[in-house]
Amino acid sequence: MKAMVLHAPADVGERPLRAEEIPRPDPGPHEILVRVEVCGVCRTDLHVVEGDLPPQRPATVPGHEIVGTVAAVGDAVRTVVAGQRVGVPWLRRTCGRCEMCVAGRENLCDRKAFTGYTENGGYAEYAIGEEGFVFQLPDGPAAPLAPFLCAGIIGYRALRLAAPRPGGRLGFFGFGGSAHLTLQLAAKLGYETVAYSRNPSHLALAERLGATATVATPRRPTDRPSPSLDGAIVFSPAGETVVEALSELRKGGTVAVAAIHLSPIPSIDYDRLLFGERRLTSVESNTREDAREFLELATRLHLESAVSVRPLAAANEALADLKAGRVVGAAVLDVRAAA
Repeated sequence: MKAMVLHAPADVGERPLRAEEIPRPDPGPHEILVRVEVCGVCRTDLHVVEGDLPPQRPATVPGHEIVGTVAAVGDAVRTVVAGQRVGVPWLRRTCGRCEMCVAGRENLCDRKAFTGYTENGGYAEYAIGEEGFVFQLPDGPAAPLAPFLCAGIIGYRALRLAAPRPGGRLGFFGFGGSAHLTLQLAAKLGYETVAYSRNPSHLALAERLGATATVATPRRPTDRPSPSLDGAIVFSPAGETVVEALSELRKGGTVAVAAIHLSPIPSIDYDRLLFGERRLTSVESNTREDAREFLELATRLHLESAVSVRPLAAANEALADLKAGRVVGAAVLDVRAAA
């Protein structure tokens, strides 16, 4: 099968993903073989390709926002059948036995595995998912569904952590694939929404999707009014953005950092930025319940994905565009074009 394979992490400008023919995987007893239709291009893929996340395999097929159809199932699989439309997300499996898993916090399992990182992912014609960690998806165009499988799910978990009282004011720092879905969801749930970005195209998308307000960053301290946010989510991988978000946060509010990798956070003025029972929390992966809840809400509330579709062979270029801020909304690879 055709795949884009990473043999050694490198700057995306060096085009580290190679187009190769590799063997099609066979599903184990509890696994599902998925014929990939499309796969989203997530910032986590960029961290994998450039080595911000330490390599876990001698060669890796990235990609974890997979939309496809079930091609075959293992002997023990009972929940899906061949031909069904499914999605395969970032969380590949957990141990199910540790303290965190038993407590319903499987996203913190120390033995969890990840699609497109510890296991091969969806930048290929076929991918493997684990029963219980693969989700049925509706029929219709495939590309708009891809960002739901990570950007949407992680944004939903971050929203749950940062959400203030009903009707409160939420800030979104860095307006890419995850933020453009999470802002829509927050607005439909009754929150005021403010998008912060240095990219005018991203702010224009936020306005089109119904943001209450948009703010061009960075702002000089003299241009910044009194803190007005009741909660905030940081999607940018830049540590200084966390300080920026805290500076906009009112007392009692929470900043949730929805980034798997973050550059160092500059020193924080405790008296000004954290005192007043402000909270700063990270977001790690997601639970299956997060995925089920978000996918149900996305369908019921008609969330809109803004996507640009590229062929599988353009994976390096898509990642370079993502890194440079040239992607408005989310980029998606059409794997069927490789067939």
